[in-house]
Amino acid sequence: MQTIDPNSTRGETWLARANLRPTRQRLLLADLLVGDGRDRHVTAEWLHDAARRSGDRVSLATVYNTLRAFTEAGLVQEITVDGTGSYFDTRVDDHPHFYWEDDARLTDAGTQPMEIVNLPAAPEGMEIAKVDVVIRLRAKG
Repeated sequence: MQTIDPNSTRGETWLARANLRPTRQRLLLADLLVGDGRDRHVTAEWLHDAARRSGDRVSLATVYNTLRAFTEAGLVQEITVDGTGSYFDTRVDDHPHFYWEDDARLTDAGTQPMEIVNLPAAPEGMEIAKVDVVIRLRAKG
């Protein structure tokens, strides 16, 4: 485990807790994701654009690779809402999501307890690892 410097940025601390080497790109993207302490649901394209707006040069491929490393380290969870792309959530506990179809936005679906019952049995030799709940919303009418 790396030692965490009390003067570190939130992004540096976040990376250190996961034992990820703090490369320039990782630090930049970590600070964009968690620097202000808010949970986020982002796409790789959003994060790439935010990095570009900050004045730093990072390729979209690097953003994807970094998000994959963050996911594997347990810093973010990947949520797929359709076949066209994924969102990355900085809140990694199990919780449901709303997907707002009209503006392609993903948000947390509240804090009330949710119970999932009557799941189908897993095939022989397999176990259910996780259940993702994405509730799709659209405007009435």
